[in-house]
Amino acid sequence: MRFAVIGDYGQAGPAAEAVARLVRSWAPDFIVTTGDNNYPRGEARTIDENIGRYYHMFIAPYRGRYGSGADRNRFFPALGNHDWETSRAAPYLDYFTLPGNERYYEVRWGAVHLFILDSDPREPDGITVNSRQARWLRERLQATDAPWRLVVLHHPPYSSGLHGSTPALQWPFAEWGATAVLAGHDHVYERIERDGLLYFVNGLGGHPARYPFRAPIPGSQVRYREQHGAMRVEADSCRIVFQFITIEGHGIDQVVRLHPRCAPSSWKRERESVIPSTARKP
Repeated sequence: MRFAVIGDYGQAGPAAEAVARLVRSWAPDFIVTTGDNNYPRGEARTIDENIGRYYHMFIAPYRGRYGSGADRNRFFPALGNHDWETSRAAPYLDYFTLPGNERYYEVRWGAVHLFILDSDPREPDGITVNSRQARWLRERLQATDAPWRLVVLHHPPYSSGLHGSTPALQWPFAEWGATAVLAGHDHVYERIERDGLLYFVNGLGGHPARYPFRAPIPGSQVRYREQHGAMRVEADSCRIVFQFITIEGHGIDQVVRLHPRCAPSSWKRERESVIPSTARKP
């Protein structure tokens, strides 16, 4: 199984088009977003140009003007702060047909179980660790038998980027059973490891502005901002591989996790990193 993760991509233009072309070249089974799907204000008049123009073939039902949609929905977005700029995020909720309450929801696809959250403070069910949304996540993470449990949201719990970390979202994801947490908001790529858990900041999906880094936070492993790009993730029941690839096809980072039930006792997990000189490490 192969899927793509794009973030902060919703600004039609050359960068967004280049990222979409890269993603489509992988023939992914589905696409996940880390938010900010529709700049600048999440309005109905811009949403199809910013999203459907490049990704209509993954969306079902698709009612836009750029072509045919998918037979089955294969596009799973997370709400971002720009999507909330129009009252109640109504254009976003009207445009997509998603599970659950559509603001936060879960999708099981083979060995991967996705838990898409709404990290915006305007979320009616809250974003703190004691919120209704957090209680839902804890219960659903503990109920699944999927080998790989990925939490996706917009505001990063941890980030060395311009916006920085979001303390309200530093939930005990590892304790609850997550494999990795994928976010956006900062227009950079970063891999962070905290308490044995992978955190990704993936916000180079197409907005023209790329952000600077601040001082590296504890656990920051890889930091990159030079080109736009996307994450390519491949998974089966024993292994999941996370990569970040630029629009020119350069692999910036790769990390592998092996599931303990498949691995000999001598290697509970395996980590690989492919980091050219353009990526920065501590």
